[in-house]
Amino acid sequence: MAGSLASLWKRYRSVGLIYRIAVAFVIGSAAGIAFGERMAVVQPLGDLFLRLLNMLVVPIIVFTLLTGIRQLSPARLGRIGGATVALYAVTTTVAGVIGLAVANVLQPGRGVEFVAGEAESQAPPSLTEVVLGIVPNNPVTAMAEGNLLGTVFFAIVFGIALTYVRANKPEYAESVDSLFEAFEVGAEAMFVVVRSVLEYGVIGVFALMAAGIGTEGVGVFSSLGELVLAVAIAVLIHIVVTYLGLLMTVVSDVSPVAFLRGAKDAMVTAFATRSSSGTLPVTMTNAEEDLRIDERVYSFALPVGATANMDGAAIRQAITVVFAANVVGQPLALTEQVLVLIVAVLISIGTAGVPGAGIVMLTVVLTQVGLPLTVVGFVAGVDPILGRIATMNNVTGDLAVSTVVGKWNDAIDFTTGVWADGATAVGDAAPAED
Repeated sequence: MAGSLASLWKRYRSVGLIYRIAVAFVIGSAAGIAFGERMAVVQPLGDLFLRLLNMLVVPIIVFTLLTGIRQLSPARLGRIGGATVALYAVTTTVAGVIGLAVANVLQPGRGVEFVAGEAESQAPPSLTEVVLGIVPNNPVTAMAEGNLLGTVFFAIVFGIALTYVRANKPEYAESVDSLFEAFEVGAEAMFVVVRSVLEYGVIGVFALMAAGIGTEGVGVFSSLGELVLAVAIAVLIHIVVTYLGLLMTVVSDVSPVAFLRGAKDAMVTAFATRSSSGTLPVTMTNAEEDLRIDERVYSFALPVGATANMDGAAIRQAITVVFAANVVGQPLALTEQVLVLIVAVLISIGTAGVPGAGIVMLTVVLTQVGLPLTVVGFVAGVDPILGRIATMNNVTGDLAVSTVVGKWNDAIDFTTGVWADGATAVGDAAPAED
């Protein structure tokens, strides 16, 4: 009996994790449709998966950031950081433009009868609050509360301080190196935990989809279909044209197909969880094990991207505002749409990478163009599917930018991982030593 179970487990593990999760996604969706609200009984299994992922976020950020900074000189850190932030700003702006373009072509919401709804109205953070929020009052509290921007800021400052002590105070150099080695061991241990959590993810994704669709109904995927379709089309265009076409093919001269193979686990997890932050452990695993990006790049780029790179949010806000304007019979003029673009890009930086944040931030854009906030309640009906699509876009963008920055800094091993089959034009490149 034990031998049969071991053999069955081995056969199960021989199937790629992404395929097992995809099957769980489909079966969970079908179960939710078939059994309805009765599937709410499996919700705790899905909540456990989300808790496990969230449990990993702060320690994996701290350990990997500090390990990556160990390998960086101040000049290289400035080069990697500057290139990463600049690329994130460019892709988010492009995303907003694509969102408005698709909205103007498809005009979602025209002819739709407005149905008022209720939604929690929360005051969105001002630009000043977003900037000040980067610096935590207490780094320990920031970590405990899951304040990722504050955690990233403190980890970077602390890591740079350690490299300064090592370089300028020889008597402490050995101790600093020992501390960095401890961080590196911690990072490796966290990746072991990540792989174990992903194994449980098959059950977690099944439960999330079954309970979600069973409770909210298949209407999550079908109501307000024009809005969902417009966002999906814009995200598809952004991924294909911006990430695969421009960043992978033109800028990096690598195979977009190989990149998708390396990013697929994170993309599926992001769609299932609706959380860029919660997906971060999976995203980092893809960057290290599949895309073979050096830790000194992804340990900085991915945590920053999970909190500040919100291309999907920019697309979603731009299209949703045009949709809202059409629904209430107040089409936006060109100047108003430009204002929407600017605001959508700016507030996307302050949109937390957690489920539901987009609804709160939508109130900012609606207020800027004088649209009634009751539309938020109307849109909230399809927020789950919009959030999934946008989050998948965000995570794909994080990995795409990390790949470009890695290529620019000779920090990708193109001889292994998804690149090993010769699908890239630069297969003979390898990470440079500092």
